[in-house]
Amino acid sequence: MAKSSDVTIPLGIPNVNVLNTEINKRGEVIITVESTKQGTSCRACGAWITKLHGHDQWVKVRHLPVFGRPTYLRYRPRRYRCEHCEQKPTTTEQLDWHAKNNLHTYAYDEHILLQLINSTIEDVSIKEGLSYDRVLGTVERCISSEVEWRHFSSLETLGIDEIAIKKGHRDFVSIVTGRLSEGRIVILGVLPGRKKATVIDFLRRIPIRLTKTIETVCCDMYEGYTEAVRAELPQAKIVVDRFHVTRYYHKAADKFRQSELKRLKKELPAEAYQKLKGNMWAFRKKKADCTPAERKTLQHLFRLAPALKQAYVLREQLTKIFNSQLSKSDGKKALRSWISKVERSGLTCFDEFIKTLQNWLEEISNYFIKRDTSGFVEGFNNKVKVLKRRCYGIFNLTHLYQRIFLDVEGYRLYAY
Repeated sequence: MAKSSDVTIPLGIPNVNVLNTEINKRGEVIITVESTKQGTSCRACGAWITKLHGHDQWVKVRHLPVFGRPTYLRYRPRRYRCEHCEQKPTTTEQLDWHAKNNLHTYAYDEHILLQLINSTIEDVSIKEGLSYDRVLGTVERCISSEVEWRHFSSLETLGIDEIAIKKGHRDFVSIVTGRLSEGRIVILGVLPGRKKATVIDFLRRIPIRLTKTIETVCCDMYEGYTEAVRAELPQAKIVVDRFHVTRYYHKAADKFRQSELKRLKKELPAEAYQKLKGNMWAFRKKKADCTPAERKTLQHLFRLAPALKQAYVLREQLTKIFNSQLSKSDGKKALRSWISKVERSGLTCFDEFIKTLQNWLEEISNYFIKRDTSGFVEGFNNKVKVLKRRCYGIFNLTHLYQRIFLDVEGYRLYAY
């Protein structure tokens, strides 16, 4: 006995009957449906009306693909007459699965957004057989152009950092992120430039109920950000990222290494100087991570440049302070003690860094309270940079916000 090749699958939309299904010459699935909803809200008075007045023209809208085939729903919207209004106006029914004048069902819009995650508008337009503007229109229609604060009950940690929109042009935008209590990272704002006034304006738009919940703001040593936070979030602790600090004192030590090598190159025979080959990577590592060959290179280097060994040891001592489980007061004491050691050593390579450390001591030592860093900010910004490269640049800040939101929240919101 032959078996039927027909397959029945749910349509996935409420309040409709399927009247007919066909496949046209282009291989598209056309499903003719009718609404089972009885009545709609009057466009004039808002009352529920059920007196049928007729039908509008046939409407065809794109729906979720079936077995890889483009699929369309075809229906005639009903019109109802209001008996409550004096002019007895008519109103076209409003459906739960399709908005008037939209060429897609709500479900298909969500399908497009799901395809856009970690992709480009051009790619999705090709895969779905849609115009670029149709795909972009879905983004503009479905993704808010700015953060919707109603979705948050609290904001514990904010992160503020900048990225360059155009490489080499110093055309910066500020990215504001939040780390919620459950650890989820969210996009809160994409701000033009990085001026203090712009950041203040954004912070003032945060509802008071949420500003009260902000405990920490992580950022780098840029006064435009820190002064804005002090002005608008006085209760929040500013934490200067320890890894920004690390970069400064590592750079100071490495610059001293370079100057010492220039001296040694002049003083040593070429053959003796050649034995120092590979010192850069060895010097940049902590001793425990060095290979036996790298340790040998370091020992040779330090015999020739004892002051460089002092700088190396002091650098590692400072790293150890940041890695220690200290309270804020103990951490601050340890940092001051380290400064005293440097001053007694007679080394000058850390002078500029020490000025920075002293100027930002309060914000840097705030790290020891909960060991907050800007790691989540830097990781988030790397995602944004990948998005920028993937899309060959996004210069419209509204579109940039929408695409960041989609990449970050899309799977949570639209995955099946």
